[in-house]
Formats: sequence, structure tokens, C-alpha cells
Amino acid sequence: MENNTVFEADANIDEEIRSRSRPISTHRGRSRRGHKVTTTVLGGVDANEGTEEAPLLSRDPRDDDSSSSNSTDSLDNLPWWKKPSVFWLLPSFALTTLAFGGLVVPRINLILTLICRQRLQERAINDPGFQFNAIILGGDNPQCNTPEIQSLVAKFTLYGNLIGGILSAVTSPKFGALSDRYGRTKLLGITTSGLIMSEVITIMVATNPEVVSYQWLLLGFALDGLSGSFAASMAITHSYATDCTPPERRNVVFGWFHGCLFSGIAFGPVLAGYIVEATGSLVKVFYVALGCHLLFVISVVFIIPDSLSRSRQMAAREKHRLKTVRGLRTDQTWADKLQITNLFVPLRVLYPTGEGSSRAVRRNLVALAAVDTTMFGVAMGSMTVVVIYAEYMFGWSNFDSSVFLSVVNICRVCNLILVLPLVTRFIRGRTTGNQRSSGMDKLDLGIIRVAIIFDTLGYIGFSTVRSGKLMILSGCLASIGGMGSPTLQSSLTKHVPPDQTGQLLGAIGLLHALARVVAPTIFNLIYSVTVGKFSQAVFVCLASTFGGAFILTGFIRPYGK
Repeated sequence: MENNTVFEADANIDEEIRSRSRPISTHRGRSRRGHKVTTTVLGGVDANEGTEEAPLLSRDPRDDDSSSSNSTDSLDNLPWWKKPSVFWLLPSFALTTLAFGGLVVPRINLILTLICRQRLQERAINDPGFQFNAIILGGDNPQCNTPEIQSLVAKFTLYGNLIGGILSAVTSPKFGALSDRYGRTKLLGITTSGLIMSEVITIMVATNPEVVSYQWLLLGFALDGLSGSFAASMAITHSYATDCTPPERRNVVFGWFHGCLFSGIAFGPVLAGYIVEATGSLVKVFYVALGCHLLFVISVVFIIPDSLSRSRQMAAREKHRLKTVRGLRTDQTWADKLQITNLFVPLRVLYPTGEGSSRAVRRNLVALAAVDTTMFGVAMGSMTVVVIYAEYMFGWSNFDSSVFLSVVNICRVCNLILVLPLVTRFIRGRTTGNQRSSGMDKLDLGIIRVAIIFDTLGYIGFSTVRSGKLMILSGCLASIGGMGSPTLQSSLTKHVPPDQTGQLLGAIGLLHALARVVAPTIFNLIYSVTVGKFSQAVFVCLASTFGGAFILTGFIRPYGK
């Protein structure tokens, strides 16, 4: 019942705002416009035509003008340097992802080194006869390659992910919804600020390990979580891309951004390795990353044009204000007030039940969100474990781990920026440029299923291979599954109207944040318990999780052409 109220209120508020901005000539026109607004806002299928086979969004020709204006909103008349485009955002996004990827291995090894140093020092204090070689920050330290130290590192990263994930779960949907009302670029700057503060703390700990305890790194996780973390940044980035891209090309454009992300993870470690070799200092990598994040904030706040015009932002704020006023009641009970603070309230956007919605929309939204969260959770849960496992199992050095990540992610990038666009172009043909969406199609569903299959095969390989070369080959096989994530998220945006894109992707950010808490907690715990006994157990669990995601795709039904 509460969802009915929320979505029916959207329709009424849209009608009220539009009636203020232009006159209505006839009762017939007023009725039709109100009907159209209801179906559009509700994600909607016409309530009188809402069958399983109907398009997800109305295609009434009389609605095209409104839909088009909703998307462009006079932005076509702007000069090129003020016109929003994904090509404005891609270069600066690529820079910050390069910094993000470059710190994956150095951060793990920094934590490993600091924990190992403290553990060995404590042992030397308790046992005066115990001696150990000096621990070199960022160097090869064979004395740290023990199951005990590996377990401590896994647990510490678990605590960090718990702190950051819980806080991100609270803030991500709020930042996503705010981006609908105050613009994408401003919120991107805010979400990156926490990452900047986290890097500052890391530099302080790395440069003064004898004074500043490595436990302070947990504060960095907390600040990153409060700003929404990387999940919120990706959600708002995808919202920006959605504003600028017609539905049939969104999976390709989302693939570009994911390609930037994995390019950063592929080439970042290599560049980080060269920086360490050239300077002889692991800390210099964190200084360079800090500079990249600062440049990104400057570019999104002062240079890149926002994808939402001022008029669209003001309309969204007015709509939110009216919804808030209508939702206020003088007779609110304690249960009503508790509902306002409910962490899961943003997930309502995934289950619209008011007039104009349909069972098909709800089923697809829930199933797509579940599959996307599962795949994201596996990726987050395995990111650290794969590196720690490979270094322990095959005796890899910092350089070997960097090469592994680079090769695997280069394969992933090639699939995202070459294979995915070619497949989409070959099957769908040229884009029409129309912003009206009729839902996901069979191509989207096929790509999702193929991606899950290759991910599963890759993780089965991780659990069975016994050589470093085959480990890399298994990673390349799993990299083909990288096409699944952008396709899933672009498919989600095809089920809601444009003014709910930020809200939807913010809700997905909430699910990602929860997955960031649950998945690493489970998989790091499994590895810490089984390492040295059956170290491959974690990969068996990860492959089984992908099998569950494939089963969930059976509940998804394609629509449109």
C-alpha cells in the first residue's frame, strides 16, 4: 500500500507542476496528459494495456514531444563546451580509475607489511631469542608469507570493508537521489572527496609506521564509506551517461565506463610498479593517486558540463518538495517516524505497485537487481582473496601479482570496448537516438547469461589449476564475464523514467554497498579459516554463487523489439 501511495503521488505531482508551467486548453487534453504522466512516472505500462507482452513504457505518439523535451531540455541549443556528453567525463574518469587500479596491489602489500612488522615485533618482545630480518615496505618479505599473517590480513581487510560498506549503504542512495535534484557533477565531486581523505590517512600511516598505527587505516575506510564510496561514484557516473545516451546504446556506453575502470586496474599496477622501481618508495604511488583524484574533482566541479539542465534540476526539487509536504502528517506515530529512517526505503523504486506499473516491470527490476548485486558481490569478495591466494600458492611477488591483474583486465577491457560494441551494432544496427525506452531485449538477456557462464568457468579454473600460467588463463576466461555488469545496469535504467535514474542507481548503490559488506565478510572468512587446509574452498563457493545468479536470470523476461 505504501508503494501505491508513493508512485501515485509522483503522477499527481508531475501533473501539478506541468499545469503551473503551461495552460491546458481542453478537458480532453487535461485528461490525456494526466494519463500520460501517470504511465510515464510509474515506469510504466498503461494500466489498461498492462499485459505481460506490452512494452514497458508507453509509445503513444502524443507523448513523444514530452519525452523528448524531458531528455534534452533545450541542451541542443548550447555551445559545444557547455553541452553534456559522455566524452567529457570519460577522460577524467579514466584518470581516477587509473589511480584506483594502481593502488590495488600496493594497498594490499602495505597492509600485509605493516601487520607483519607489528606481529613479528610483538613476537620478538615475548621471545627475546626470536630474530627476524628487517621488513621492507613494499619489498619481498618471505617471513610474511605464512598462514598466520595471511589470516590476519584477510581479517583486517574484512573489518575495513565492513565499516566502509555499512556507511556506504546509508549514504549511496541519498547521493543518487540528490543527483536527480542538484546535478550529477557536483555529487561526483562530493563522493570522490572521501577517497581523497582516505589516501591522505594512508600516506600518514605509510610514512610514519612507528608513530601512526596501521589501525588508522580503518578511519580511511570510514571516510570513504561516508562519501558513498566507489559504488556511489559509479552510480552517479552511470546516471550522467543515461542522461546523454539513448536506451539502445546504453550497454555500450556503460561498457566504456567499465572499460575505463578495468583499464585502470590493468595498467594502474604496471605504472605503480614502475613508480616504485624509479623512486624506490612505495609511498610515492599514493601521492600520485592523490593527485589524480584531486584533478578529477576539479574537472567535474569546474569544467565538465552537467547532464541535467538547471530547469530539470529545479523541476525535480519542486517535485520532491511537494512529495515531502504531502507526506507530512500531524498524527504520525513512532512507527511512521521509524519508517522514514528505514535503510531499505530507497529499494521501493525496484518494486512499483501503483497504477501504471505491472507485474512484468516488478519482476524484471527485482531479478535484474538481484543478479547485478550477486555478480558485484562476487567481484568484491574475490578481489583481495585472488591476489592473496596467488601470492601464497605460487609464491608470486608484488610484480607477479601486478602482471596477473594487468593481463586479466586487459582481456576484460578488450571485451568491453571491442566485443560488446561490435555485437550490439551487428544485432541492433544503427542507433535511432530516441530516448524513449521499451525495456530490455533478448540481446541484453543473452549477454547477461553468457557473461555468468564464463565467470563461473573462470572461478572453477581458479579452484583447480596448480600453476601460475594456468591461473592467469583462468582469469582471462573469467574476464569475458565483464560484459555482464554494464548490460545489467543499462537494462535496469530501461525500466524507469528519466527523472528516476539517479534514484534507481542510488538504490543499486545501496545493494552494492550491502554486497560489499556481506560478500567480503563471507569469502574472506572462508579463506582465513581454510588457508593451508583447503585453500581453494573459497573459489568453489564463488563459482557456486555464480550458478545461483544464472538461475535468477530465468525470472527475467525481455521486452521491446
